[in-house]
Amino acid sequence: MMKIKKDVFFREATLRICGNLEIDKALREFFLFIRKVIPADYMSFIIYHPREETFESIANAYSSGSDTLSVTFPVPTPYRKGIRIGHAKPRITVIEEARQNKVGRQISESFGWEVKAGIFIEMVLAEKRIGALGIFSKKKIKYTTEHEELLRFLNEPLGIALTNSLRYRRVRELKNQLVDDKRYLQDELRQITFQKIIGEDYGLKGVMDAVRLVSSLNSPVLLLGETGVGKEVVAMAIHNASPRRKGPFITVNCGAITEGLIDSELFGHEKGAFTGAIARKRGRFERAQGGTIFLDEIGELPPEAQVRLLRVLQNREIERVGSEHHIKVDSRVIAATHRDLENMIQKGLFREDLYFRLKVFPIMIPPLRKHLVDIPALVQHFIHKKSREMALSWIPTLAPGALDDLMAYHWPGNIRELENAVERSLIIYRDQPLAFPDLQKTDICRDPDVPKNGFALLDAVVKEHILQALRASNGRVEGKGGASVLLGVNSGTLRQRMRKLKIPFGRKTKALYAR
Repeated sequence: MMKIKKDVFFREATLRICGNLEIDKALREFFLFIRKVIPADYMSFIIYHPREETFESIANAYSSGSDTLSVTFPVPTPYRKGIRIGHAKPRITVIEEARQNKVGRQISESFGWEVKAGIFIEMVLAEKRIGALGIFSKKKIKYTTEHEELLRFLNEPLGIALTNSLRYRRVRELKNQLVDDKRYLQDELRQITFQKIIGEDYGLKGVMDAVRLVSSLNSPVLLLGETGVGKEVVAMAIHNASPRRKGPFITVNCGAITEGLIDSELFGHEKGAFTGAIARKRGRFERAQGGTIFLDEIGELPPEAQVRLLRVLQNREIERVGSEHHIKVDSRVIAATHRDLENMIQKGLFREDLYFRLKVFPIMIPPLRKHLVDIPALVQHFIHKKSREMALSWIPTLAPGALDDLMAYHWPGNIRELENAVERSLIIYRDQPLAFPDLQKTDICRDPDVPKNGFALLDAVVKEHILQALRASNGRVEGKGGASVLLGVNSGTLRQRMRKLKIPFGRKTKALYAR
């Protein structure tokens, strides 16, 4: 074995064992150096799990390479008590005959090593046992006090390397866990979203046809409709049906961000860009890279932010606050508003050029009063959803006449108001069928879509009359007690009229009219 000065030995050994967070690579470099002064054919980093009373190897090095093969084996009974006790100093153990030492035998058998002798150092930092480094030889040799002294000399760098490696391993585990969680949650979110598009075959068929038409493209989409009609749900449906579905879906409520922070939120900022900017921050557009950014309540954007958003849409690049560098962005923009943007343009509150940039493919989402046929299915969906959230052990039913009350209401708050009404009823009628006595019935002639002369459209009246008959017959069209009998018309004629008025019927739709 070569002779070496202690300071040179310490420096060279430290550079190698602490020179790489990939512990197997660092251990390999350390092994190639240390074998020049200490006999070594194999080397292993070992940690101890007190609760499980097991040893675990986390990295190995040998003449032909290295690995991070994790092998766990029980701690021999004689060692268990002593290994829980902390040390003030590192402890060195020499194995003169591996087969006669239980730890040495377990290691050699676990890795298939031909071990005849070995030496261990149990590292200590801040009076805490960190782990151990085992050095093994194929030959039957005796490790000397000089070898022990050299290893004891390396206690700190070995302990630091092992500690850093364990932290790095934990970070990688958490990263992988976050990736898995993200993938799982995205899948769950997609499933939930698809479940929420209730009425896609009936009242919202036109909307979903438009979604399917535009989802495969990268064109901006502008969602229009009253508050509570489900614009975010439709935006997510577009994202989930697009080639970007594996990317992020980032939501920005433009009306909820203060004017002074809008640039930072959308485009990010550099460290020190303003008071309180203690670190670099990525904006929503950067976070939506490769995915979709949903700009809800776009009509609430202040004029200055509208100019910068227009520039982003035109140039496909952003500039962080406090930076002069341009960052290319690849995110699809879906905007939404309940406001009349054309009227805002006339008043100078919204930029016309931004409006036409966003209005490449507008989708108008109808209010709930325009697709009352979807209310039965929506109510059942919200009953199941809220029952799960409230941890109810049963699924409540509707009281007689409750569905009629829901169908007769005007729903100014749309689907959001319906969801809240169901939750409120679940709270009030915990052990009873659900009722909605607090809803004010609305005369059809007071519907804002009814002409000013006060007369409802004939098709609207006929449609509502057929729906009432279907509810009374639990969705049955013909036969005894069927809607055709109640209405006194031929069942074929009734079906033809239902197709024209887009009223669903058939076995799969009976649950919509169940009372």
